[in-house]
Amino acid sequence: MARFYLTTAIDYVNSRPHLGTAYEKVAADVIARYRRLRGADTRFLMGNDEHSQNVYRRGRELGLDPLAYCDQMEEEFKAVWGRLEVSFDDFIRTTEPRHKAGVTRMLRQIADQGDLYEGVYEGWYCDSCEGFKQEKDLLGGECPVHRIKPKWLREKNFFFRLSRYRDALLAHFDAHPEFLRPEIRRNEILRLLEGGLEDISVSRSGQAWGIPMPGHPQSVVYVWFDALINYASAVGFGSDEALYDQWWPADLHIVGKDITRFHSVFWPAMLMSARLPLPRQVFGHGWVHHRGERMSKSLGTTIDPLEVAGRFGVEPLRLYLVKEIPFGQDGDFSYERFEQRYNVDLANNLGNLVSRVVAMAAKYCGGCLAAGVTEQTHLPAVANLAVRKYTEAMDRCELHNAVAAAYTLVDATNEFITAREPWVLARDPSKSVQLNQVLCEAAEAVRIVAVLLLPVMPVSAEVILTRIGDHTAAGERRFDKATAWSTGIERTLVVGPVLWPRAESGRQPTQNEKQEKFNS
Repeated sequence: MARFYLTTAIDYVNSRPHLGTAYEKVAADVIARYRRLRGADTRFLMGNDEHSQNVYRRGRELGLDPLAYCDQMEEEFKAVWGRLEVSFDDFIRTTEPRHKAGVTRMLRQIADQGDLYEGVYEGWYCDSCEGFKQEKDLLGGECPVHRIKPKWLREKNFFFRLSRYRDALLAHFDAHPEFLRPEIRRNEILRLLEGGLEDISVSRSGQAWGIPMPGHPQSVVYVWFDALINYASAVGFGSDEALYDQWWPADLHIVGKDITRFHSVFWPAMLMSARLPLPRQVFGHGWVHHRGERMSKSLGTTIDPLEVAGRFGVEPLRLYLVKEIPFGQDGDFSYERFEQRYNVDLANNLGNLVSRVVAMAAKYCGGCLAAGVTEQTHLPAVANLAVRKYTEAMDRCELHNAVAAAYTLVDATNEFITAREPWVLARDPSKSVQLNQVLCEAAEAVRIVAVLLLPVMPVSAEVILTRIGDHTAAGERRFDKATAWSTGIERTLVVGPVLWPRAESGRQPTQNEKQEKFNS
């Protein structure tokens, strides 16, 4: 069986997740669900980054021991991800023993190569980034991400010889053009590499909150160096060699564009030094803006994803994030746009299509459709093309294009019904076979649409499949077979409540309306 190991960035727990954070997790979840549907043995990792000084300070502000605060925030984060239907297989915390074991081993292997040395760092340091900034990276003297003035810091640290790996990294990028995507991120990092690399600090002195530097307990491992190792420690590096051998290297790291440099320069260089395999691909996605402003905890521009989901439901939100924001680019969220797309994509389009097909089958055929024939007509050809384009897009992590491909079949099916006029055929008993064939084709097209949307809207898609007469157990469904066109089976279609009631401007669907799809 094929294997696929997927990770997201681990999150600081100094505050609850916001919509921008949720975007990354939902997108990664869509990829994980797609890989499972394709039959791959998939491991989807998420987690929390807990050794941040921001986390330490936040716990103290609340009068909590830092670890107790992190325990509390783990439950809050997992509750949000569960509500958003994010199906992670493993959740790592950087305070776990397995992670400490991995960090300690990584440092020792790097030290064995002569790539650690003591020195003094002096420069600008952004508390919010928990990172050092070069003068050329500042905008008007401020951190370009958090818009605050960094402080000048001078301290004795351990350094990693990052500069030693510049040529090796360039060679890797040349040999593996797929290593960093999208292309705009790859070009940015290539320019960085071509300009040369400086060694980086991997420790902080005078702090107790963190993993102690091996042999130097007066210092802790720098939070970024610590955090990157989670991808390997989560699969047993330093603690479970059999698990590590099974799952490493990772197939895909999903991270935000602002931390692409850490994942495509620092992390692979660390692995090269430790003589470990590199991940196969890093994907740096864009930011979610709200009315043109980047969502940021430090900027106070965040939106609670559960508040947004409360408007029209979790799965409409998942669809919006995946369909409306080109993966790899920045996108914008507004409640007005969310309502508009909810009405267009779900209430008026997909939801109405499902209701029409099921209602006509019930009205004209008692809900039972006899086996039809597979004809070389327009609709099967559109379905086959949609499946092919969907697959190609998903394999390239172009999630928005994959959903767009599914919706070409939705549109084509609506046009097919309008052109074939089954309500006219139903008036003539001599055309019952033709009527049955039209409804069979429409139902099959809807079934394939639902399969394509399973990774995006897993609950709603299963409801559609049940209504359309496909009762395959979710864990047993496989993409290739499930998306193959076939009208040669009898179907029993089931009428149910409206999946997505139309939203009137200024009025939210009632809780009962939003829950109908889960209760049907």
